[in-house]
Amino acid sequence: MVSWRALSKIAVAAGLATAMLSACSSASASPAPTAQAQQVAGGVHNVVLVHGAYADGSSWSDVIERLQAAGMHVTSVQNPLTSVADDVAATQRALALQDGPTILVGHSYGGTVISQAGDAPNVVGLVYIAARAPDAGEDYTALAARFPTPPANAGLVRSGGFEQLSQDAFLTDFAGGVPRSRALALYAAQGPISTSLFSGRTTVAAWRNKPTWYAVSTQDKTASPELERFLANRMKATTVELDTSHLSIVTQPDAVTKLILDAAASAAPHTPASTPGQPKTGVAGQ
Repeated sequence: MVSWRALSKIAVAAGLATAMLSACSSASASPAPTAQAQQVAGGVHNVVLVHGAYADGSSWSDVIERLQAAGMHVTSVQNPLTSVADDVAATQRALALQDGPTILVGHSYGGTVISQAGDAPNVVGLVYIAARAPDAGEDYTALAARFPTPPANAGLVRSGGFEQLSQDAFLTDFAGGVPRSRALALYAAQGPISTSLFSGRTTVAAWRNKPTWYAVSTQDKTASPELERFLANRMKATTVELDTSHLSIVTQPDAVTKLILDAAASAAPHTPASTPGQPKTGVAGQ
């Protein structure tokens, strides 16, 4: 007859064996570092993401997951969308918390913000995703007027000094190609912008002094693809074209993530800050 003490020993041993097998199984199931993650191992590890108008920081969620999986430290800024100065200040606060060289990324209006905030000494590369990229003191509205007017402009709804896109304009023009349930969630989180936001001007153009990358959205109905190509060419950016709507950070997160990781791998962490106003040299894409 087996004693109670013997049964207890058998149960403990079985439990330990099960735990060991479970641990081994979990270890073998853990994904190995991807080639892209290995590629950035010696590059820049900090990424700060800046959202545009009619959105908030959650619009980057798909890209954030992929960047984190590649071993990047990611921060998504929450812009108040009350003025260019306020949004730049929010981005500067995020940059000040980084522990080293940083890639600064802007989507849409966020490109205006990074063009100013990107002058920070720890920013070693700028990535523009279907983004604005004004020159210092430039009237961007006047520049955009030289290109086809995007359909989304007709869907603005104004109230109390702020404006946002109507649901139809948001779903059709801004978030074209995004599954309806996801697009509706993004619409619910839409950040109303100050009616004076787009009249704000930058005082510097960081893209003149820093390496730059640009993703053009060829099916964009919120910004003119022709304008995007002009901006990318003007800054001599390393450029990719994505067959998607304005919200490529949701419809094509893999391609957007790859561009950011390419920038992180290419931008030298020890690159000294350029003197404002001086032309950039030795930049990828020139």
